[in-house]
This record gives sequence, structure tokens and C-alpha cells, in this order.
Amino acid sequence: MSAPVPPDVAVDELRREGLIAPPGADQPAHDGSGRVQLSFTVVGGQDRSVRVPTGVTVFDSASWNGIAIDSTCGGHGTCHKCKVRLDVGTPVTRHDRRTFSEGELDQGWRLACLATATRDLAVEVPPLTTRPKAATVGVGRQVILRPAVQKRYVELAEPSLADQRTDLVRLTDAVDDLEVTVDLPVLRRLGRVLREADWKVTAVVVDEALVDVEPGDTTASAYGIAFDLGTTTVVATLLDLTTGTPVAVASRLNGQQPFGGDVITRISAVMLDPDALDRLQGLAAATLDELAQQVCAEVGVAPDQVYEVAVAGNATMTSLLLGIDPEPLGVAPFVMPTAHPPVVLAAEVGLRLHPRARLALFPALGAYVGGDIVAGMLATGMDRDKRTRLFVDVGTNCEIVLSDGDTLVSTAAPAGPAFEGGAIRCGMRAADGAIEVITVDPAAGAVTLGVIGDVEPRGLCGSGLVDAVSELVRIGLLDASGRFVTDEQAATALPLLADRLTRVGEERVFVLHRPTPDTDVAECVYLSQRDVRELQFAKAAIATGWALLLEQLGLEQSDVQQVLLAGSFGSYLSPASAIRIGLVPKIPVLRIVSAGNVAGEGAKMALLSLRERVGATTLLEEVEYVELSDRPEFNDRFVDQLSFPG
Repeated sequence: MSAPVPPDVAVDELRREGLIAPPGADQPAHDGSGRVQLSFTVVGGQDRSVRVPTGVTVFDSASWNGIAIDSTCGGHGTCHKCKVRLDVGTPVTRHDRRTFSEGELDQGWRLACLATATRDLAVEVPPLTTRPKAATVGVGRQVILRPAVQKRYVELAEPSLADQRTDLVRLTDAVDDLEVTVDLPVLRRLGRVLREADWKVTAVVVDEALVDVEPGDTTASAYGIAFDLGTTTVVATLLDLTTGTPVAVASRLNGQQPFGGDVITRISAVMLDPDALDRLQGLAAATLDELAQQVCAEVGVAPDQVYEVAVAGNATMTSLLLGIDPEPLGVAPFVMPTAHPPVVLAAEVGLRLHPRARLALFPALGAYVGGDIVAGMLATGMDRDKRTRLFVDVGTNCEIVLSDGDTLVSTAAPAGPAFEGGAIRCGMRAADGAIEVITVDPAAGAVTLGVIGDVEPRGLCGSGLVDAVSELVRIGLLDASGRFVTDEQAATALPLLADRLTRVGEERVFVLHRPTPDTDVAECVYLSQRDVRELQFAKAAIATGWALLLEQLGLEQSDVQQVLLAGSFGSYLSPASAIRIGLVPKIPVLRIVSAGNVAGEGAKMALLSLRERVGATTLLEEVEYVELSDRPEFNDRFVDQLSFPG
């Protein structure tokens, strides 16, 4: 028997988590009655039943109880990713109709963020892709090995009446090449370890802190973990600090995904509900810890042999990891809590490594040019090369750095979620089944697809989206304005491809993959007119950013000698397609380099070399940040960049 809806619950006023009204709204009375039970069946995961107040959305019910449902908009009804199947039909919204076929709607498929729980429901949740395809290595530089972690094996003389030095002085005298301070937990166990080890111990020092005294000679075992803490994907690399060698690497989806695919939706979640901050911090820490345990287990390294962690992340991710309210980052004038995050104990943020392991975070240039970009500049030597180089980290928020060999300028452009597969009708993350490469042969009427995992195509990831639009621009099915040509023009100019240009409802689409000849178009993988517009908005924001930086330094597109495409998306993006749609300057294709995970490379360098860590801080003094929102010409230039150059 399902519970009735209490008459005093104003469902429409319930905001995120379904419990608290937005600021300024009347607070509806709620006596705690009218709860319903949702039984979640997670494909490939664990089943779970929860009880929630009547009127809460299925998405919020899941998020509230730690059940991950795919989403890039954070449950606001715009990304169409949070697909679930309900055993009892709920009202069908216009967004449901745009997402599912009539057959799927009849089977109970709905968008979780729009389906409200007004009765007991059984909810089937598709598996969340937690390990999307991601770049784990990138362009980097050789460094002189001088890590902050130092180990010294010593054999000490036992105390005597003639030698009554304290235990600590006895140890520090033996490692007199290091200036050390001691933490109280180390001091508490120092005497016992020295005596049990017969005065033969290894001192472990991180920076100037004596973090441990280990029995015997353990100098061969010293490890650190470099993290690229991305908004979408997190990459961890375990480094042997005695040799400077990476020994294991792993990646996974950032556990904060249910709160949205970009930093703005996560900031909004905290603004709407202060309790969300603790949950986001916990999810970030859990993601890092899971990866840390994975890379250690892969090579048989005990987690307590990891003495330092370096994290490169944007300003929002850094704030959330430290449990700092990110709201000032999301509203003008976009102020960071600090440009230089403090070094903290890894245990303080939830990592189960050595109890006194340090966690160091990269400094940030601005609210939207964060530590990940500083790490990327460090890895690529943006301040060391005399060539004119353009660094572009393509993502939901696109960071851009330009150097003319003497001056460094940077900015950030709001690209939106298109490059992550968000807001795209058939979009998905770069996981098995995602189309990542597309070529079109108009003479043969053939569309060749490169699919991750070599399986049946399920959707379109960012690089596939760029390829699709680029190819259709190249063959003339899309004009310079981004509009599909008329059916008559397609039939005349490209007769072998014209039947792929059709409609889903009132919207024109180009079919990329049709499972069977009689499959309904709505169930195919296709590129829609709206998808093209989403890509245009994203690429126009980026192109406007680098164009204004070029103007600031008095340069032309042809002056750019190298473009570095950073991040996972940049690693798989076709340079030719990027040029054709105007995402990057129109220069010879060989000047465009897929730089890969340079943020992770910068984090590795910071672990391996104190000199490079100082270099990261120095970069903040050398780079000028340009705020695009302050530029009066931005809007006009943005409109100019919407068209495709061909």
C-alpha cells in the first residue's frame, strides 16, 4: 500500500534533497508523515531500499542515500542522463518524451530528476560508468630527483651515564644534514621504537617534519601519489620516490558526479544546501582514497609506505576537497579562499595512507584557472620556451594560456558540458560504446565509426561530436552557420547520404548508427541540430578566449608555433577536426600537439623535485590573468566565432 501525499507538502517548492525550500520561499509545514519506500536495483551494484518523504524526486532520493545515478546537470532536468526504469508509471514530462521512445516510456523509463516519488516504487538504475577512458600520462619534462620525502638509516649509540642526550637529539644528531621538527605522535612512539629496534632505525622526513621512525633499514621503500583531481575524471599515479619511477596508475569518475558534471552545478548544490558541502568533500576524499588503495594494491605496496601526496585540481575541486565553502567562486567577483592552499595531513581529508603523510595542493592563478593549469604549465615548460605557444585545456570550463616567449597571459572560457557528452541528445562519456572517431565518405555513402571498446555504438562522446560536426561541415551537409542543408540540397549534392538526414519529432538529425534497417530513428545514435548548436556555443567561447589573448599580445593566428591540447579530451581530439570547426587557430596541423594529462605530470614533478614545486609557485608571479567578463567586446566576438570557418 502506498502512502498518500500529505496535503501540507508543497512539492514544487522542495529544492535539492527534497527537504528544504529555496531562500526566500515560504517554508511549508511538514509533520514527517507520508514517507514512501524506494527499492533501488543497481545493475552491477548493490540493491538498496530507502524511505523518503513523499514528493522527493527519484534522483534526489538516490543521491541523498549514496546511490549514484548518472548526471551532468546535477539533477536539474537539462542533461537527460539520469535514466531509470520504474515499476509503476509516473507522469511523462516533455523532457521524458525527448529522451525516450514511446516503447521505452511504456516500459517505465523516466528521467530520475523529474520523477517524483508519490508511492512505493521499484527503481532499476543502469550501471554508472565509473572508469571512463582517460589520459593517464602526458607531456612532461625530466627533473632532478630531490623529493620532499627523505629517508635516513642510522645506527645509534645506546644512552649511558656519560651520554644522556635525549632520544630526539640522539636521532637528529645522526641526521644532521636535515633540519627537522617533530610531531607529537612521532615523539610518543620514538623511545619505544628506538629500543625495540636495538637503536637501528630509519628516520622519515617530509620537508622539515620528522613523520616517522621505522625499525631497521627501510630506505628502499618510499612512495608518493600524484593526483589529477578533475571535475569529471580523477587520475592517480603511484611513484617510487627513491628512483623517480611511476609504478602504477589508475583512473575513475569523480564521485561527485551525481551533484553535476561541472563546477557551477556543484557550487550551486552547496549554495542551496549547506549540508551538501560535507557530502561533496566526502565524495572527493572517497574517490582519491579508492584510487590510492587501488594503485598500492596493484604493485603490493603497503599504503603506510606512501608519505606524500600531490594534488592538482581546479579551485573548486581544491576547495571541496578541503571542505571549504566554494560559493565565492561561483558569484562575481569570483574570489578564491586562497591562492596557496596549505599543506595538510592526508588523513585529515580522508586518505588511508601513512598516518603523517602530507598532502600538498598546487597554487591557483584564479577562480577558473586553478592548480591543474599551473601543474600543466609546469609540465609543459610554458615559462621556459621562447616559441609562441597556446595551451588549451578543453573541458566544461576551458582554461587557456598564451606565451609569446616572454609574456604569459591566461584566461578561462565557459565551454559548457558538450565536450563531456553533456547536453547532447545521444551524448555519453568516453566509455565502452561511445563513438570517438568518425569519417564520412560521400562518394561511397559510408560513415565509418571508431567505437571505444569495439562494441555496438551506444552514444557519442566529445571527440566523436567534434568529428561528426567537422565531417558534415567538410562534405557540405552543414553550412557555415551550423544549419543542416535542406533535404532537396542534400538529395542533389550527396544522394548516398541524404537518407541519413531525417527528423526526430520536429528536429532535424543526421543518423550515425542504425542497429537494424527498421530501427526507429529515435532509438538510433544520431547528431541533432541542437547538438550542433551546443558545440558551436562551446567552441565559440574557447575561440573567443584565445583570440582575445592573441590580441592582447599583438599576435595573429599564424604567429602561433605550437598548440598544446591538454586533458583527456584533448588527447583524443582530432587536430584536423579542431581546426576545421575553429576550436583552435588555423595553423598547420603538425603544430598541434595532444599534450595528454599534463596536470598529472605536473603533480608527479612536484613530488619528485622540491625545485619544481617552487617553480609552480613562481609561475603565479609570471602569469597575467585576463577576466573575459570584463571585456566589453566579448559578446560581439563570441557571436563572430559561432560560425564554422571550414
